[in-house]
This record gives sequence, structure tokens and C-alpha cells, in this order.
Amino acid sequence: MTEKTILKALKGDVQKTPPIWMMRQAGRYLPEYRATRSQAGDFLSLCYNPELATEVTLQPIRRYGFDAAILFADILLIPQALGADLWFVTGEGPRLSTITTNDDFAKLKTKDDTHETLAPIYETVARLTESLPRETTLIGFAGAPWTVATYMIAGRGTPDQGPAHLLRETNTPLFEKLLHLITLSTIEYLDMQIRAGAEVVKIFDSWAGSLKGEAFEKYAVKPAQVITKELKARHPHIPIIGFPREAKEGYIGFHEKTGVDCVALDNSISPEWAAKHVQKDGCVQGNLKSSHMVTGGQALIDDVRHIRQSFSQGAHIFNLGHGITPDADPENVALMIETLRENI
Repeated sequence: MTEKTILKALKGDVQKTPPIWMMRQAGRYLPEYRATRSQAGDFLSLCYNPELATEVTLQPIRRYGFDAAILFADILLIPQALGADLWFVTGEGPRLSTITTNDDFAKLKTKDDTHETLAPIYETVARLTESLPRETTLIGFAGAPWTVATYMIAGRGTPDQGPAHLLRETNTPLFEKLLHLITLSTIEYLDMQIRAGAEVVKIFDSWAGSLKGEAFEKYAVKPAQVITKELKARHPHIPIIGFPREAKEGYIGFHEKTGVDCVALDNSISPEWAAKHVQKDGCVQGNLKSSHMVTGGQALIDDVRHIRQSFSQGAHIFNLGHGITPDADPENVALMIETLRENI
């Protein structure tokens, strides 16, 4: 069987047409997703229903023929598995019980006590290995420790991750204990996804950009390094993608410092800059503006061609710079793929 295009890119192969998948490709912009979610009842019920989670993971593959499917789940399942209360407020996003004191931390479970809660996720992965087309790569994922911690400390998403930064500065021992627990739990979670059949795993550090200087090295780079090193020890052939979103200069050297096989890029940096400073160290992923999926048109076509050309001298996986938004037009997704795969 021919090697899958995503896996070839992750090994460093340069391909005339880069493989493509899209963050949040299973989601609210698709009518079939909305129908399945209504069947599940609510978002968390969908995450924990292997049959329906498998279905929504497969929907964009059937519709578009992406080169990879990413497991349908959420980065906040780890906090819930550790014992935090988690719920979603319609139109506002997630809410969690907060971890701001040593007493709060003492109530959390250990890394080994999370698997019962997360077992349906592993079942979804196993089902997907049986259901996906043979040429489609299955990607598992987890949130990076810093990003997950910001939600656990604030109890919700915040514009500047202020509560997490405050705890980091005022009670460093508690903050670092929490980060360590999330790191260990993430290793176990991704290990189980790989055992169930994930061929690649991705670490989403959505709020890495709010860490500066030494704090970025300590709380974004180091945990990614620890997770990657342990997973590589257990599964030497499994590629890992790191996504320190809005890291700016922090993207430079991220491959080498963490050991990841690919660095995903947001669209706050130009592809020319990234090709020069990041792609020289290995595969990169990205970095089309998500807004093009809403507006479409010639600007979308031009940017797809520009990104493809900019990264054409090295290993590249085409993707957005962030997740697709619910107001995206499915026709624009088709136009993106058609443009990327045109004869050149």
C-alpha cells in the first residue's frame, strides 16, 4: 500500500501537492454535523458517544476527501476526567469548577484514574481505525498543559489568561503542581489514543502566545518536550504535531527544543517568514486565515496558491491557522481543496 500523504510529510518528504486537513473540520459549519449533534442532545454527550462521535469525524472525510481525520473530542475532557465539573453554556462556551487553592487541587484524581471517564474516547478512536478510508490518516489530540490549566484556573476561557498568570506569579508551587498533573495525564491520554489506533497526535497550545520569554520556555516548550519524549519512548514511530499558537518568535527552534515532528502555524506570521525560520527544521502545518472560509472568492484562491508556493521547498501539511468557524460556507472549503489540488 502507498504510504499516506500526511505520514510522508511528517517524515520530511516534499510533495508537489501538500496533504490537507482542517482544524475543527467536523463542526457546526456542516449541516450534517448539526443534525448529529441534535441527535446527541448536547456537545459533551456527543463527545462521549462513540457511535455519534465516529459519525461526525467521518462526515468531512465523506464530503471533502481530506487526507486526515481528527478525532472528535475536546481539550477539556482531561480536566473533567481529573474530577473538575465541566459544562457548556450555549453561545458562551465552556465552564469548569476552578482550581485556585491547594484544597481544590487535593480533590483532583491522579493520572491513572482518568481512563474510566475517557474510555468512550478510546472506543471512538478504535471505531475510526475500522471506518476510515485506507488512505486517510487518523489524528488524535490533546490540549497542551498550559492551555488546559488556563481553563481549570479561570473556570472558563478568558481574553488574556489573566487568572492563570496571576496564580503562576502568586502561588508558583500550586501552579506547577497543576501543570505537572495535566502533563502526566496528557501523556496517558495520548498513549491510549495511540494504542487504540491514532497514527499521529497533536498537542494544541491555543494560549501559548500569552506566555513570554522564560515563561514560554518553561510552561509551553518544556511540557511539550516532556510529553513528546515520553510518547516517543513508548511509540517511536508515531509522529507528533505541536501547535504553540501565536508564539511569534517562539516558533523558531520549536522542533528542536520539543522533539515534535511538525510545527503548526497560526496566520499571524507570514508563510515566507515561517519557511525561512521554522520549516528549515522540519515539517510545518498551516496557515490559511480561517476568515477565508467565510468570505471565499479570489482572495481565498490567491492565498491558497501563495501558501502552497511559499512552503513548496520543504515538508508541508496545508491547514488553517486556527479552527474553522461556525459561520463558514462549506462551498469555500471545497474551493480551498480544489485550488490546492489543481495541476501546477
